Amino acid sequence: MVNGAETTLEDRIRAEAHRLGFAACGIAPAADDALRAARLEQWLAEGNHGSMEWMETRLEHRRGPQSLWPEAKSVIALGMSYAPAADPMVLAEAKDRARISVYAQGADYHDVVKRALKALARWIVADVPGAEVKVFVDTAPVMEKPLGEAAGIGWQGKHTNLVSRGHGSWLFLGAIYTTLALEPDAPHADRCGSCTACQRACPTDAFPAPYRLDARRCISYLTIEHKGPIPDAFRAAMGNRIYGCDDCLAVCPWNRFASTAATNKAFLPRAELAAPRLAELLVLDDAAFRALFAGSPIKRIGRDRFVRNCLYAAGNSGDPGLLAPVQRLLADPDPAVADAASWALDRLAEAMPVP
Repeated sequence: MVNGAETTLEDRIRAEAHRLGFAACGIAPAADDALRAARLEQWLAEGNHGSMEWMETRLEHRRGPQSLWPEAKSVIALGMSYAPAADPMVLAEAKDRARISVYAQGADYHDVVKRALKALARWIVADVPGAEVKVFVDTAPVMEKPLGEAAGIGWQGKHTNLVSRGHGSWLFLGAIYTTLALEPDAPHADRCGSCTACQRACPTDAFPAPYRLDARRCISYLTIEHKGPIPDAFRAAMGNRIYGCDDCLAVCPWNRFASTAATNKAFLPRAELAAPRLAELLVLDDAAFRALFAGSPIKRIGRDRFVRNCLYAAGNSGDPGLLAPVQRLLADPDPAVADAASWALDRLAEAMPVP
């Protein structure tokens, strides 16, 4: 009861979601959407997913909720805020420092969000005996962003990420599929208007058109998903970004309304990851890498890919103080690391003043 009025199951789910740390919660029908599926198929057919083969292998399940689970009737779409207190662009000119995407400076969101999703799922089953639920965060064949739009918690912006009027671009998304026939929320309207800030901010022109991303040109994809040497065309544009890229998110005007009061404390930046020195990262061996990034999503890419990224940043730094650690990596057993060290050494040599 609220002010003498009977609360609905949907209201109780939202209240419990907020209690568990979710900043946004909405409900959408679980029926597949032919238009969303067609757009996904076209995106994959054009090769925009790069080497993320897993997106193709489970395409049939990715078409929509009922393609994955035919018994599902509703989707509970949820968002957990990681809105940063500082401007993610502030380190752009700090050449001796590395830029790590805001979302990876705190605890691993996979663990934090899934733990809360499971708690909410248990609550639903306890409240409605016989209800069936499945929880998903990121690694499952689920299109969280269009489902979030359908559930009214935000809209897919021109940078293809979800944007919320209350939380800006800073939401980790998760979903609960259920056999319950819940009352759906209205889909969210697109509020991008004529703004093109995210398109203009991209350092590698990864948007062939508004609402379309070519992952093969995206620094987040290149630093996290891409294996082997990064194409020469994008190395200089990476600047000092070593894990992910926040540029298209950070410039979104809707972030003016994103309150850090909603930020889950688990995602507050660890001091050692907010502005790490490149010189300290370049000397990490596998054991030191694992120790530093324990409990962080960065640990998933492994030491070799991480140091490869740091070497590109070193090459872009113009800092002669990085010559020694870069030279030591020329003989690294990983070919991509050795290649990046050679490139970085050449770049640093070019930046040295002529005697």
